[in-house]
Formats: sequence, structure tokens, C-alpha cells
Amino acid sequence: MLTNYVYKLRPNTTQSTKMSNWIDMLRSHYNWCLNDRLTQYAQQFIMGEYCDIRTKAEACPLTCFVSKNSATGEPWKDSKVDKDGKLRNPRRFAGDIQITALPELKKARPWYSDIDSTVLQQNVKRLDTAYKNFFEGRGFPSFKNRSNFTSFTFAMGVKAQGNKIYLPKLGWMRFHNSRLIPNGFTIKAATVRKRQDGWYVSLKIEDKTVPDYIARPLTEVTSIIGCDLGLTKLVHLSDNHQIHNPRFATNKKTKRVLKLRQRRVSRKSKGSVNRKKAAKKVGRLHKKITDKRQAYQWKVANKIVSRNVDAIAIEDLNVSGMMRRCKVKVDSLTGRFLSNGQSRKKALNRSIADASWSDLTLKIEYLAAKQGKVVVKVNPRHSSQECRNCGHVDKSNRDGEKFICVKCGHIEHADIGAAKTIRDRAFDMVRGDSAKPKRPKQPKETSTRT
Repeated sequence: MLTNYVYKLRPNTTQSTKMSNWIDMLRSHYNWCLNDRLTQYAQQFIMGEYCDIRTKAEACPLTCFVSKNSATGEPWKDSKVDKDGKLRNPRRFAGDIQITALPELKKARPWYSDIDSTVLQQNVKRLDTAYKNFFEGRGFPSFKNRSNFTSFTFAMGVKAQGNKIYLPKLGWMRFHNSRLIPNGFTIKAATVRKRQDGWYVSLKIEDKTVPDYIARPLTEVTSIIGCDLGLTKLVHLSDNHQIHNPRFATNKKTKRVLKLRQRRVSRKSKGSVNRKKAAKKVGRLHKKITDKRQAYQWKVANKIVSRNVDAIAIEDLNVSGMMRRCKVKVDSLTGRFLSNGQSRKKALNRSIADASWSDLTLKIEYLAAKQGKVVVKVNPRHSSQECRNCGHVDKSNRDGEKFICVKCGHIEHADIGAAKTIRDRAFDMVRGDSAKPKRPKQPKETSTRT
């Protein structure tokens, strides 16, 4: 079984300065590797598709390289030999080529020798992961700056004894041992991350004797609780329970404090020490808000998962689509821009970001897996506009938190009714129509003649 534990480090001044220098050098190395791949991809359109003269195998410009003149060498390696003594000539991908070039990097730039070799290798694999995400439909890898490159990873050599941890090339370092590592678990990797209030380390520990968590089969699911995510209340449950939304970043006091601190940053001279101090206070406030939200979401997720049910039905929301900007409206006669409601939607987007539905969903899935429960993601389309009595769907059925069906007059709480609808849809997905709670049949209207 694999799991992660996070601790706060207590480095001395020398170690803290050294780790900051490592991050700067690793960021430059990451950007250089990304630029090298982009350069070789651009060369394909000039030089044509590159292939080996002997094997005549084409090289994909995204995962490999198209030119033998690139800074990272050839995509084919001639050093390996098979059982018969012949060259195997294996094909190497871009990440393997750039990892092989790391010794040459240390010779050309000796200051990179101070960084642990596994840290440099993991830095290249980090770029490979970014390309893999791109091929799976996510965003294209981008160049990193100081704000979005704040961590590095050790793949081996990490040891922990009591409240001290050993990191290669950094030595022994104290940390707050807030959570004891269970007996039998070994450290597989360690990721050091710089945050606003100091350094943190995330340890990946493993014990092969402990089996992984096994989810309950869908055929054994007999009870489901539905969850409807919202802003007025963070979660509405199908058992008529509601969970409060504290609004950590969008409450009146926090918005005022953040506004004052950001104003102090803008009034300081650019590049001055006072501006850096003021910006650091803004960062600490954002971290405080994040920590509060994370702690509250773990509490909420544990409250939901601890229900005596076999499965949890949640909405499959497209949060990024919900926060997308409104379409631009242009007057066809004058060509001037018209009001499209984006100024009002900006406040809604901030509330959605503050609620952080995606993170809450991930926490529910994690805790449910630990308890052997199933998480069913349901399409939330018209869940709060569908009448649970007659099945009529109409936008005018809902008025704020009230639900009044315009067809049959059924009245209930709109969000709690949506949670029950999500629960019913989950029953349809898991067990079929026979397991769905039946709605009471409505008596047919009869007309009498006079």
C-alpha cells in the first residue's frame, strides 16, 4: 500500500539558501529542456521527417527528436548488445535522451553537480508527465516562473529518524514530526516544497505487506446517499441534512483584509525590500485561507463518507466550464461592445472557486476508497428542476431555494430534492430501473358531465 505524509521542515540558514538555489537552477533546467523539445519539433517543418538511415524508422517530433544535431543527441542508442553480440539499437524517447545528457550538463555547468542526480532526473520526468497530460487532452506544457515552480523530488536516499530527516546533498534536517510513520513502511520518495511560511516535505511511504483498499462491488450496493453541491450551503444530502459553507475567501472581513494588504503592495516601490515584505504578507493570508478550507473539507468529507451507506452519489460537475467567461456581445450596427453580464458573473466565479467543489470531490473519493465504499458520479442536468412527484422538468419550477412544480404543485426544498434526484439516478446506474424508488402514481383526472 502507498500513502503520503506531509511534514513541515526546520532547515537552518545554509540549507534553506541551498534549497532556494536548487529551485532556481531546476526551473532553468526545466525551461531549457522544454525549449529544446519545442525547437526540435519546429525543425521538422523545415528539414522534413527524420528517420534513421539503417532502420528507416520515423521519429515522432513530440516524444522523440527529429535532428541528430539537437543538443540532446540521437534518438537511437548503439551501446546495448544482445545475446548474439549484435547491436540492439534500441529506440529512446525524449526523456531518456535528456536524462542521458545530464552528465554533460554537469561538466558544462559545474554548479549543477551540487544537486542530487535523482532530483535532476525527476525534473526531466516532470516534463514527460506534462507532455503525457497534453496527449490525454489537457493543456500544453508551459514555461515555469518563480510562482509556479516551487518543488523538487528525491527518488532515493531519504532516511528519517525521530524528528530528523536525511536528504541527499542537504544532510540531516529537523522537521515537525506531527504524524508518526507506521512500522513496516519504507520511504520511497520525498518531495520538498516551498510555501509562504517555510519548507514542507511530502513523504511517499509503502508497505507491501498491507493490501490496497478494495472497493465494494456494485452488485452489493443496497443503500446510496446523494450529494448536491451548492454555494448557500456547501453540500445538501438526500437525508435532509445540510452542511454550512463558511466562505473562507469571500466573506466580508477576509475580502477587506486582502484588499488592504494588496493595496499596500501596489503602493510600494517595485523591487524594494518593503514591497517584498508586503507581498509576503499577502501570500501568508492566501495560505491561511487555503489551510482553513482544506481542514474544513476533510471534516466535511469524513462526515459524508461516515454515513451508514454503501455508495455515495455526487454531481459530475464541469467546474471550469461553469467559470468560463461570458460570450462577447457586439452591436451589429455600431460595432460597440454590449453588456454581457460578466461583471456580475465575476462574483459568482469567486464564490465557486472559494467553495472548491473539485477538491471536495477528490477528498470524498479518497476517504470512500479507504472505507471500501463506492463513489458514483451522476450527470446533474436538470436535477434541481425535475419534479420528484410527476417528473415534469421546467426552469420555472425553481424559485431560489423553493421548488414548486408548475404542473402538479409539488413543494419541497429545491437543493435537497436535487440530492434525492441524484441518489435515484445513481440507483439507475448501479442496479437498474428496478432498484429506483418508485414515485406514487397520480390519480387520473376524470371529467363529469352535467
